[in-house]
Amino acid sequence: MKKIFFCVAALFPFIATAQIPNSFSPNKAPASVFKPTPVPVGIPANKFIITGKIGDLSAPAKVYIVYQVGASQVLDSASITNGNFLLSGEVPYPTTASILLDHKGQGPNLPKGAKFDALNLYVDKGNITVTGTDNDSIATAKITGSQINEDNSRLAARLSSVNARIKKLNTETIAAPIEQQTSIEFQNTAQAKRKALQTEQEGILKTFVKGNPNSYLSLLTLISLGGPSADPAVIEPLYNGLSDSLKTTLAGKLMANSINGLKAVAIGNMAPDFAQPDAAGLPIKLSSFRGKYVLIDFWASWCGPCRLENPNLVRAYNKYKGKKFTILGVSLDPEEKKVDWLTVIQFDGLTWPQVSDLKYWNNAAAALYFVRSIPQNFLIDPTGKIVAKNLRGDDLDNKLAEIFGKI
Repeated sequence: MKKIFFCVAALFPFIATAQIPNSFSPNKAPASVFKPTPVPVGIPANKFIITGKIGDLSAPAKVYIVYQVGASQVLDSASITNGNFLLSGEVPYPTTASILLDHKGQGPNLPKGAKFDALNLYVDKGNITVTGTDNDSIATAKITGSQINEDNSRLAARLSSVNARIKKLNTETIAAPIEQQTSIEFQNTAQAKRKALQTEQEGILKTFVKGNPNSYLSLLTLISLGGPSADPAVIEPLYNGLSDSLKTTLAGKLMANSINGLKAVAIGNMAPDFAQPDAAGLPIKLSSFRGKYVLIDFWASWCGPCRLENPNLVRAYNKYKGKKFTILGVSLDPEEKKVDWLTVIQFDGLTWPQVSDLKYWNNAAAALYFVRSIPQNFLIDPTGKIVAKNLRGDDLDNKLAEIFGKI
């Protein structure tokens, strides 16, 4: 078996994903709110061994496994003989992985449009057995011999119903005529449905964490619950309920640090001040809007969901701009997209102040506010306090009507 290490944004067309899906994540940054756990020098590696059996397959069929170790992605492969294969590796802590079955021996770079036969799982210290239930596929294989995978199977069963409804909603939304998809009414209705399903999904995840304080999966579930803008008031009590053995892991310690950082931009706290240049290169400071309600809108010209949300922002701005309300747009465009940024501002009618340091996901203001996905926003009151966040669709209009009265 030959192992290849390469950077995260590398060659392999399939990126292993966490098995607790957040179906509502919009345009994500290269890291979640709780960043991928780094591997400090000297941390011991745990060896895993995967023994597999998939029907009676033999060469040219092969299996690949892909998983993350710190900032690197690992790709390994094994041959199959009479359906049997063996994979092994080392990880410093339980890690999401995917086993990919290559029926024709085409290699990791499949032709355009082709899909892998894949099984997602967790790899950790010890022996794991993968047994195919379909004679010629790994996607439905049964995983045994691993506590975290057994926990994941139980959680997946609890999530199956709501996830099916999320998938159905997404399919119906995409299938709608384009003129319907771009209407404000359609978007707001879809957003309300997504929000209800997300609330149900999060309830299941919270219940799992509370009921499984010793499971490493509970720690990973908290990362999923963090979503694009984690609320420390929700996350911290769940974290506190975990066992000491989980809290003292590297991931547990990093999560504690992240929770403390998120408190800085929690509702009720003073908004961190920042200044960034506008299109003309002149600095605009958040605190210069003191005395007004300010919606800090993190977006980008390349972000589809942001563009779809812009009509709602335009409508809200035009309704309430005469009542001590404004918007401060902060773009996560890179330097090479500056023309696109300025073009979209004009095309979408974004007439409020716009700033950007043009550093893409390294935008300093976005880092200050723990922004790891867009669109994302924070509503600041005239004293500079954060009073709401992630207001989209009707939620934004309802909040502003609550503050200023209906118009």
